[in-house]
Amino acid sequence: MSRLSSLWPGLVRNVYLNRILASSLVPMPARWRLLRAYGASVEKSRISPGVWFGSRRIAIGRGSYINTRCMFSTHGQISVGENVYFGMGVLVTTASHEVGPSQQRAGALTVAPVRIGDGCWIGANVTVLPGVTIGPGTIVAAGAVVTADCEANSLYAGVPARKKRDLS
Repeated sequence: MSRLSSLWPGLVRNVYLNRILASSLVPMPARWRLLRAYGASVEKSRISPGVWFGSRRIAIGRGSYINTRCMFSTHGQISVGENVYFGMGVLVTTASHEVGPSQQRAGALTVAPVRIGDGCWIGANVTVLPGVTIGPGTIVAAGAVVTADCEANSLYAGVPARKKRDLS
């Protein structure tokens, strides 16, 4: 098998998901349908131009909104509930590395799913790390780095994100 033929599926995926689908020429109402046609589990939602998807291992609930420059690194599954809003530039990743020896600190790849509950609001430039569950109705303030699970109906902020208060 030639090197090009082994790279072909990834190239096709990247062109479809992150060039065509992310183009501002594709109307917003069509994006969720095209993502679903590619094999992702996506309900009627609004996906802005410039959103990057690593693969079809994503589920997006009805009524959710994904703003421009969001990135979903999908080595593992990402589940987004209904009516979830993402600010600009949010990164959700399901992969990291173990700490390796001094010759190469980025050790073996680790993968863990991410779950974001119904009704959440994820502020601009938030980073959500692997293995995190964000409970329903939670707000994560802009710029936060979510390293651990977040309780439902709460406000989280900071680096790392910490619970600031309960929301009614």
